[in-house]
Amino acid sequence: MALIVQKYGGTSVGSVERIQAVAQRVYKAVQAGNSLVVVVSAMGKTTDGLVKLANEISRNPCRREMDMLLSTGEQVTIALLSMALQELGQPAISMTGAQVGIVTEAEHTRARILNIETERLMRHIQAGKVVVVAGFQGISSNGELEITTLGRGGSDTSAVALAAALQANFCEIYTDVPGIFTTDPRLVAQAQLMNEITCDEMLELASLGAKVLHPRAVEIARNYGVPLVVKSSWTDDPGTWVTTPQPQERSLINLEIARPVDAVEFDTNQAKVALLRVPDKPGVAARLFGEIAHQNVDVDLIIQSIHEGNSNDIAFTVATPILKRAEAVAEAIAPALRSTSNPHTDEAEVMVEQDIAKVSIAGAGMIGRPGVAAKMFATLAAAGVNLLMISTSEVKVSCVIEAADCDRAVAALCNAFEIVSSPTSTPSPAPVSAHPPVRGVALDLNQVRLAIRQVPDHPGMAAKLFGTLAQHNISVDMIIQSQRCRVIDGVPKRDIAFTVPRLDGETAQKLLTEVAAECGWGDVVLDSAIAKVSIVGAGMVGHPGVAAKMFEALAQHQINIQMIATSEIKISCVVAQEQGVEALQVIHAAFGLAGNQKFVVPA
Repeated sequence: MALIVQKYGGTSVGSVERIQAVAQRVYKAVQAGNSLVVVVSAMGKTTDGLVKLANEISRNPCRREMDMLLSTGEQVTIALLSMALQELGQPAISMTGAQVGIVTEAEHTRARILNIETERLMRHIQAGKVVVVAGFQGISSNGELEITTLGRGGSDTSAVALAAALQANFCEIYTDVPGIFTTDPRLVAQAQLMNEITCDEMLELASLGAKVLHPRAVEIARNYGVPLVVKSSWTDDPGTWVTTPQPQERSLINLEIARPVDAVEFDTNQAKVALLRVPDKPGVAARLFGEIAHQNVDVDLIIQSIHEGNSNDIAFTVATPILKRAEAVAEAIAPALRSTSNPHTDEAEVMVEQDIAKVSIAGAGMIGRPGVAAKMFATLAAAGVNLLMISTSEVKVSCVIEAADCDRAVAALCNAFEIVSSPTSTPSPAPVSAHPPVRGVALDLNQVRLAIRQVPDHPGMAAKLFGTLAQHNISVDMIIQSQRCRVIDGVPKRDIAFTVPRLDGETAQKLLTEVAAECGWGDVVLDSAIAKVSIVGAGMVGHPGVAAKMFEALAQHQINIQMIATSEIKISCVVAQEQGVEALQVIHAAFGLAGNQKFVVPA
C-alpha cells in the first residue's frame, strides 16, 4: 500500500462535474489499496474573481485582507470534494492549511513554509479517511494565528511539501495538460510530451515561465527526494516524471527557508576569450560559435552584453588546455566580422585573458530569493575580489575572477553561506545521456531589461546594485557585465545590464536612478520591448555545437540577439519582444523537438 499525495489545479476542479470526476479518480486509487492526501486549488477562475472584487473596493488592498479573502476559494473546493467522496461511500475530511498544520512565515501573500505538523493529518489517514487539503495557504508561526498564502503556484508547493513531510511514496500533480512538453503547446502545436525530466532541467523550465509546475514545488522535491509526476486529470495517461537526485539528509524544520546554498564550487582551469565591438546584427554569434563547434572547442560560459552604437561584445570561457585553439578560431573569424568599408578599424578586437577562475554558489534554495546573489557579490566585495563576468541560473550563480583571488573568494563564500564541508571543484562533465542535449525550449515575455552605463569597475559595485534590489524583494534573472572597459576621468568603467520581472521594472529603475546619482553611475535605461528565449538540457555539457545551432536558427530568420547568458544546462538569448514567439518556434524546430501530435486545451 502506498501513501500518495495528489494535487488538482483550478481547471481540474472547475465545476461540480469536474469535482465529481476527481472524486471518482481518488476513490479508484483508494480502492486499489492506497492512502491518499488530496490538495486542491480554488475552482476555475475563482481566485481571479476574488482579486477583481478586491480591486473594485481598493486600488491597493491590504495584504493581510487579501490573504483572508483569497484563502476562501480553496475552502469551497475542499468541502465540495469531501462531500463528493462521501457520496461514493469513501470516508473523507476537508482541512484548511491551518488545520492540517502548515506553518509559515508571517509574510502575507508570499509566505514560505517553515514546517508541517503532521500528527492530526496522520490520525485521519490511519483511520482510513481521504484528507482533502486546501492548497496555497497556511498559518503564521508568530503566535497570532494569521492566515497566510504562499503566492503563485502555492497549491503545487503545498502538495510537494506535504509529500516531503509525510514521506509519501510519490506526489501526483494533476492539471489540464498530460504532462511536461518540450515547449508551450499553446505556442507550438507540435510540442512533444516528455516521459521524464530531471529536477534541474525542470527548475530551469519552470523559472522560465513553464506554468505546468511551480519552481518552489520542484525545489522541495529536489531537496527532499520526492518522486513527482505531472498528469492530466482528463485522461489516464502516465504523464511526465520529474526525477530527483539522492538528497542529503535534511531537516523538515524550516522546510522552505533552510540554507539556500548547498555548495561552493570553483574552477581554476579556465581562460577567457572576448571579441570586442562585433557588429550588432543577426548571424554574428552563429558564425563565431559555428566555427568554434566545427573546431570541436567546448565552451563553458557565454556572455553577450548590450549593444553600444552598432556593436557589442561577446565573451566566452574555455578550459585552459584548449585556449590556443579557441583563440585561433576567434582571430581567424575576427577579420570577417570587421567593417567591409574600413577593415583596418579596431572593430572585432580579440582579447584573451588567462589566470582567471570561476567561483560559483549552487543550491535549489536560491529560487525566488533575490538576496542570495546580492549576498555573494557583497561577500566577494568585502574580500576585495573584483568580478570579471557574471552568469546566473535558478540553481547557480557563477562569477569569473582573477585566479589569484580564488582561494580568498572560496573561503569567504564558504564562511558567508555556512558551507562547512570542503568546497568542491566544478564537477567534471556529466556522463553521456540517453536523451538529446536539449530537452526543452521556453519563452519568457514577462521580463524587462535595465542597463546602467558607466559603473566603476571595482569591488562593491555589483553588491551595491543588486543589494538595493534585494532589499526591495526584486528578483534578477540574467546579469551581463560588459567586457569593454572605458577609462573616464582616470576611473575604469563598464556597463551592466540585467533583466527583472515586468511588474518590477519601473520600481527598479526608480530605485537605481537614485543610487546612480549617489554613486556617480550613468543613466539607468529601461527597455520593456524584450523577450527571453532559452534552451534547457542536462546533456548540453560536452556538446560544443548546441549554442551554435541555437544562434544559427535565429540568424536564419533574421532575429537579432541582444544579450546572451549561459549556465551548464541553459542558454538564454534576449531578442525583440515582437520576435519572441517566432524565436521559440524556430529554435524548437531546429533541435528536432517537434512531434506529429497536436495538443488541444481541454474545454
